[in-house]
Amino acid sequence: MRVQRRHIIYVQGFDPRGLAQYYRMFRTELRKSDRLHGIASTISRPQSSADGSMASWRIETEADGWRTQTSYDFLRWEDLIQHDLGAPMWRTVLRATAIYWWLIFNGILARFWRAHWRFATFITYPHFVLLNEMIWSAGAAYVAGAILGALGAPSPVAIVAGLATFFAALWALLKYTESRTYALYLMSDTYFTWKFANRQRPDWDARIVRFAQHLVEVAQHSDADEIIIVGHSSGSFLGVEIVAQALQLDPSLGRRKARVALLTIGGNLPIVGFLPVSEPFRQRIRQLAVEPSIDWIDCQSRKDVMNFYPFDPIAGHGIDAGPARRNPVIMPVRFREIIDPKHYRSFRWQFFRVHFQFVMANERPHGYDFFMIVCGPIGLIDRARNPDQTLAALRADQATAPRPSAGADRRAKADAEQSPLLNG
Repeated sequence: MRVQRRHIIYVQGFDPRGLAQYYRMFRTELRKSDRLHGIASTISRPQSSADGSMASWRIETEADGWRTQTSYDFLRWEDLIQHDLGAPMWRTVLRATAIYWWLIFNGILARFWRAHWRFATFITYPHFVLLNEMIWSAGAAYVAGAILGALGAPSPVAIVAGLATFFAALWALLKYTESRTYALYLMSDTYFTWKFANRQRPDWDARIVRFAQHLVEVAQHSDADEIIIVGHSSGSFLGVEIVAQALQLDPSLGRRKARVALLTIGGNLPIVGFLPVSEPFRQRIRQLAVEPSIDWIDCQSRKDVMNFYPFDPIAGHGIDAGPARRNPVIMPVRFREIIDPKHYRSFRWQFFRVHFQFVMANERPHGYDFFMIVCGPIGLIDRARNPDQTLAALRADQATAPRPSAGADRRAKADAEQSPLLNG
């Protein structure tokens, strides 16, 4: 399938940084991708929708023998995420700790471990940080109490002072190490996921309805050859919700001119789907598994601790779709194959940076290439099913493709220097 016009609807994960920083990263990575493939792209400035719930820009990409036009919609959640992250620290810690122990006692964490032990370790990480900081705080409290005792203070005074020291030290450690540990951020993410799975987030539900309506409008009126809903990280289960609700609004969603596909990358569907309360969500997964008019491609990487690998989103949730199953096509991604080895070694243990490689430019041609999925001439389902043939076709195009100008290279370098994103 050769694509000339494409419409991307991007569903971000639990990321508070929002439009400005995402667009800057996207523009910088697009220019890197252009240099890799020897193609030339132009990108417009983002334009916000009337209600501010999404922003859109256009990309035109040209090479020898093909040209594509891409409309790119960025669905905005950062206002809701920033509100969640603004909760008092003590509330965040207590909520997330209660959820974590519930996951243990109900066997959910053990299911995470069996599905992908790296993710189970990752979800345990902020609680390990909390325990470690509590131990240091207890040590400070003991020292404070011992000093007061040695000075002759009554025992009740020493105990109260020790408790005050404990909580003050714990507060300081959590607050001032957050930029390195991300423990509070990850605890907020846990709480959001829990509330969403339990259908206790009407603000998120309303936004999903809005975005499902937008998808229906795009499918009905777009002249695109291909419409792709991209769900990264927590955007994977949000993307499932959006597509499933759009199908309820318009059962002919994928039966018009444009081929409609859901692309989940770095996904973590089980953090919702494994919960007993999530039967409606599992039904949505089953619906997409057998829907003949929608393609679903799920990209997974072993190195990414924030996704599940290897994991079958259908059988892994205990769903038997029978012979009618056609989705998803699972596409494994090895980051060491798409990144220069020296560069890969520099960030392979930076887990957030690894997680974002799904939406960053390749440094080597590969079957998985986010920016060629967005801007290239090959349809997504063909790329996922035939990655080697896709590479061969693009190499043939690349042989005589125009190189970007030196000015474009300088602009890309300047963008990279200005971007505060993902630098470790």
